[in-house]
Amino acid sequence: MSRILETDLYGPVKDFLSNQGYEVKGEVGSADIVACRGEDEPVIVELKTGFTLSLFHQAIDRQSITDAVYVAVARGKGRRFQAALKSNVKLARRLGVGLITVRVSDGLVEVHLDPGPYAPRKSKPRKARLLREFSRRVGDPNKGGSTRTTLVTAYRQDAMRCATYLAANGPSRGAEVAKSTGVEQATRMMADDHYGWFERVERGVYGLSPKGRKTAESWTNDVAS
Repeated sequence: MSRILETDLYGPVKDFLSNQGYEVKGEVGSADIVACRGEDEPVIVELKTGFTLSLFHQAIDRQSITDAVYVAVARGKGRRFQAALKSNVKLARRLGVGLITVRVSDGLVEVHLDPGPYAPRKSKPRKARLLREFSRRVGDPNKGGSTRTTLVTAYRQDAMRCATYLAANGPSRGAEVAKSTGVEQATRMMADDHYGWFERVERGVYGLSPKGRKTAESWTNDVAS
């Protein structure tokens, strides 16, 4: 299959706009496509074979000419393209830019988003979770931008306190662990055993699993060193 070119998108987009009563011309000034219809705002479409940052840079520049700015890309296949489309529709919405895809095989043009002002809706539950995690986390154990590493969350810090207590005191009742560590949900946390560190010795009493003992020993060694 031959490589797709930006010019392959021009014909389908021009036909799509022409069918809506626009007069369409390519490469007018710095714009890939300009379409005019009566007293309407001129429409500008920037073409790219795929999503790129420069495509959105161009679209933002064209907004100094008209509010009716679209980006158009060749439509791909599979989940990877669908994920990229979803993410870039979200980006385009924030920028106030329209988004079009073109299926080059048959010239199908789809408008996924029209240009328009964007007013983001705030999520109170997400904000509450963020601030709750911030307030509960002790210190600043993670470097911003970290990838492929285990992040230390407030939950993990609480679990570490429970495990450290059990390493020093042996199997204990959940209420004792909660009182001594300040982790109110200690019993539930050890019962859920998210990290595989705890094991139930008897009703209401928990100790460390082999993995938990090994992990607790490594913390002790890290502190000692």
